[in-house]
Amino acid sequence: MNRLAAAARGDIPADLVIHNAKIANIFTQSYEHSDIAIHSGKIAGIGENYEGRVNYDAEGRAVIPGMIDGHIHIEDTMMTPPAFAFTAALHGTSAVMADPHEISNALGMAGLEYMFRASQGLPIDIFYGAPSCVPASDFETPYEELGMTAIKSMFDRNMTQHLGEMMNFPAVIAGDSEAWGKILAAGNVPLTGHAPGVTGKSLNAYMSSGINSDHECTTLDEAREKISRGMWLMIREGATFFDLKTLLPIVKENPLNASRCMAVSDDITARYLLERGHMDEKMRIMISEGLNPFVALRMVTLSPAEYFRLYDRGIIAPGKIADFVILDDEEMTEDFRVNSVWKNGRQVVRDDDVFAQLEHEHLAPVIKTRVTKIPSPENLRVKAQGSIINVIGVTEGTVITKTLNLPAKIENGYAVPDAENDTAKIVVLERHHDTGHYSVGFVKGLGIKRGAIGSSVAHDAHNFVVAGADDVSIFTALKTLAEMGGGLAVTDGENVMSSFALPIGGLMSYLPPEKVSSNLAMMDNAASDLGVRIGHPFMVLSFLCLSVIPELRITDNGYVDITHWGRQNIFVR
Repeated sequence: MNRLAAAARGDIPADLVIHNAKIANIFTQSYEHSDIAIHSGKIAGIGENYEGRVNYDAEGRAVIPGMIDGHIHIEDTMMTPPAFAFTAALHGTSAVMADPHEISNALGMAGLEYMFRASQGLPIDIFYGAPSCVPASDFETPYEELGMTAIKSMFDRNMTQHLGEMMNFPAVIAGDSEAWGKILAAGNVPLTGHAPGVTGKSLNAYMSSGINSDHECTTLDEAREKISRGMWLMIREGATFFDLKTLLPIVKENPLNASRCMAVSDDITARYLLERGHMDEKMRIMISEGLNPFVALRMVTLSPAEYFRLYDRGIIAPGKIADFVILDDEEMTEDFRVNSVWKNGRQVVRDDDVFAQLEHEHLAPVIKTRVTKIPSPENLRVKAQGSIINVIGVTEGTVITKTLNLPAKIENGYAVPDAENDTAKIVVLERHHDTGHYSVGFVKGLGIKRGAIGSSVAHDAHNFVVAGADDVSIFTALKTLAEMGGGLAVTDGENVMSSFALPIGGLMSYLPPEKVSSNLAMMDNAASDLGVRIGHPFMVLSFLCLSVIPELRITDNGYVDITHWGRQNIFVR
């Protein structure tokens, strides 16, 4: 006898019945007062007079499907997958679509294998995308390259469910055989994209590969064009990049667009998760911006489920996995607070507490950063070869940088940082092969008045990156990062003001979420002592190395502007 069907008919008691529920029905955009019968981890039926072996009174509270994050990099939380999962579960998240290209750039295939192993048996489902850009472009130096054969192996070993974001959009547009080969190697799976500012015929060429989603839109015009061409929009709202309020009109103007849109995180920190939340925070933002709560709910449940072909979830309906959240209130409001969470029909969260205990596993690969060749302060000097220099322009709240042509501050024949005009020196040192290869440039907008801040989290190849007001502080930061084997550092001259080791590939810590968050807060406070006023300075710093986002960036191979034919010089004239 099919026991699920028997429970649905009411012939046998269900494993669990949620009584007095106010179910949020995404299809009718209304609430339905009913009971939910659950059997064998699935929803058996919705209706009255179900008998359960276990009964739970929802007390008239709103019940919604478990929420899904359609695009996130877990490594950027600096937590292990278990620590992230237990934290996200508290906020009503039941599944995430994670792109592990950070750890894959830092540790190669061993990094992906670690993430997959560490993601089993958790209170949320973690579906990984095959990292399509290791490295992100030819301008970056990763631990090892993962090409077509590696991607096919990831799917053959069932470690990945979709293709991770194809960031090298110029190569796809140009018809590059390596980029297209990776796409073809993925086979018939969702192909996720990364196409900042790509429009017109270039967008046509990019989409001709089969890629049909993008999370890099920052303007309404770009978003409207992409959705009109059949792209799914992943609207990003993370720790440092805030696109949700900007792009939400595309759904408010036409709620039907919610069926092709989803709210995603991309990059968030442990501190953000603990202080603001996860998908629940996105719901609060969308509802406070005047979006119909049912339309907003679709964007964090059914839309990502449909895009990623997870047809067994995303709604509360018979036959679906019993992933659901009971809210504090009777309806979805701007307050939108999680009361309890159920995964596969089992309660995993109640009253801000995760039932299972987080075990601090040690599954990480043993590969460690070993850097011995560190450029001296004298070698970091930039000999003046003109009076105007290229400077990376940072704007808070956006991942996009600007290429600034600014007068160089010249001292004793060398271009130097100009703290009065908020211009710091920035250095990237290759760390995976200890080649000693490094590059030097300048950045405006970090607010550094003295000292230096440094990190081994430097998208996407994750070499050492340090920005500072003087060469001695920069050298001290590089040395500190090397001694730790990766992490974060704040220095002032030869003094190490604060540091935080990240032993897993220079990206993640074994510490529990609260400790990761407090360490990051300590580092942010130390950076503020140097004059830094920008929010999440280490995350902002890390993105200055990402060569596949406009405009000017810096990698271990020097200045790069992917929108202007690649490599750039420091001196303009």
